[in-house]
Formats: sequence, C-alpha cells, structure tokens
Amino acid sequence: MKNLSDKVVVITGAGSGIGRALALNLARKGSLLALSDVDEAGLAETVDLVKGAGAREVRSDRLDVADRAAFEAYAEAVVAQFGRVNVVVNNAGVALAGDLVDLEWSDIEWILGINLNGVLHGTKAFLPHLIASGDGHVVNLSSLFGLVSMPGQSIYNASKYAVRGLSEALREEMLIAGHNVGVTVVHPGGIKTAIARNSRVSAKEDQAATARFFDEKLAKMTPERAAEIIVRGIEKDQARVLVGMDAHALHWFAKLSGSRYQDVVAKVSKKVMPPKTQVV
Repeated sequence: MKNLSDKVVVITGAGSGIGRALALNLARKGSLLALSDVDEAGLAETVDLVKGAGAREVRSDRLDVADRAAFEAYAEAVVAQFGRVNVVVNNAGVALAGDLVDLEWSDIEWILGINLNGVLHGTKAFLPHLIASGDGHVVNLSSLFGLVSMPGQSIYNASKYAVRGLSEALREEMLIAGHNVGVTVVHPGGIKTAIARNSRVSAKEDQAATARFFDEKLAKMTPERAAEIIVRGIEKDQARVLVGMDAHALHWFAKLSGSRYQDVVAKVSKKVMPPKTQVV
C-alpha cells in the first residue's frame, strides 16, 4: 500500500496516544477516517484535531473492543457509510502490572478482553471487507513485550505475544490465498502515552510508582514519531515494525543471547524496578 490518500482507515483507541497521532498523520495524507474509543471526551478532541488537520471525512464511535457483537455491528456500520474499508489499525490496548501469583482473575480477563480479543474482533470483523477492497491492510499493535518477556508483565506479555502470533499467521494465510491484504504487526518500545497511568496493578504494586517509572525511565519517544514510523511501515508493507531504539536493542539482545536473556532481565529488574507494596 504505497499511497494512503483516499483510503478508508479504521483506528481503535483513537482518543489519545498513538491512536490519535496516527489519525492526525493519516488525515494529513488524505485518508478517510473511522475512529473509535471508550473515552468519548478524548475521542471528541481527536475528531476536532483531525478536522483541523484537513480530514476529508471522519466518523467517530464509542466502542468497547472487547464486545464482539458491538464490534461486528460497528464494522457493518462503517462499511455502510464509506462503502469500503482499506486499513484497520487495531491499536486499543491497556496494561496490567503485577506478578502472576498476585493478579486477580477479573483483571486478567479485562486485559485479555481488550489486548487480545479486541484485536481478534477487529481483524475478523473487517477482514472480509479488506479482502473485498482489493487493497487492504491489517495493522495490529503488539509491543516490545511481544518480543521479550518482563517480570511483572506476564499477562501483558501473553496478550502481546498472542497478537504477534495471530498477525504473522494471518499474513501467511493472505499470501497463500493470494489476497491483496497486507498485515503488519507493530512492536513499540516506550512511547509517551498515558497507558501506564491508566493501567491496573496487583494489590502488591504501587500504581503511582509504576506509572512514574514508566513515564520517567522508559517512555522516550513521542506518539507523533511513533505514528510516522508505523505509517511508513504500512506504506512499505512491512511484516514487522519495531518502534524505538529500545525495541531494536532488546529485540536483538534477546535474539543473540537466546533464553539466557531472561536471567539478565531478572537480575537487572531486581535492582531497578519500583519496590512492591507490603500487604499483610
């Protein structure tokens, strides 16, 4: 997909962060936008921004990506309005911090519902329409933690590794079937978004300290720069897009060291991670 002008692009999680930055980037390129988020106030701000950036046509909807029936109805409504869909960006995502032994099932089901099922719902609901367009593209947001595992991130890791596996298998299926549908899986490193501040944590984690650690130590790249890299990846039909020097560095470190990287990560994390709250 070398030209995104006049392409109908669906973006979930468009109310802030990378989703908003992608919407603005694509508005300037002449894309027609279908934007959604559970945060209606943030989504309204994004709509105002993309209209100011010259968006030709914008649709906005409150959408819980974990709700399969709602997502299927949303897909039909988008196609009914625009007549086609060319690109789907499954960007909506949340975070959950805490050792597996301390996590509650309700929080585990919450993050998997959004990070994994949300991506699956969006991909499957729109895939027939992407195939029918004759020029389609699926973009699924995984994470650096879909390439390497980190302590205290077991379920987030699980969701993002699953997104990677889903995306890579789907790309193979599209190639075998001869459909003109590209598939790109994106692995961002630390991006300056509110994901950590809006995360859930176990009872033994200090949510404020966890968010502060992410914002001050890990989040290095702006959403706008991340969006530029992702859009370039779509235009070049890249199978995998690594976003940020941290993503590149840790990806190659894990590849070169094999499973031994886990021992190194454990030792380093013990020294630098925020202390846990003592619960008695």
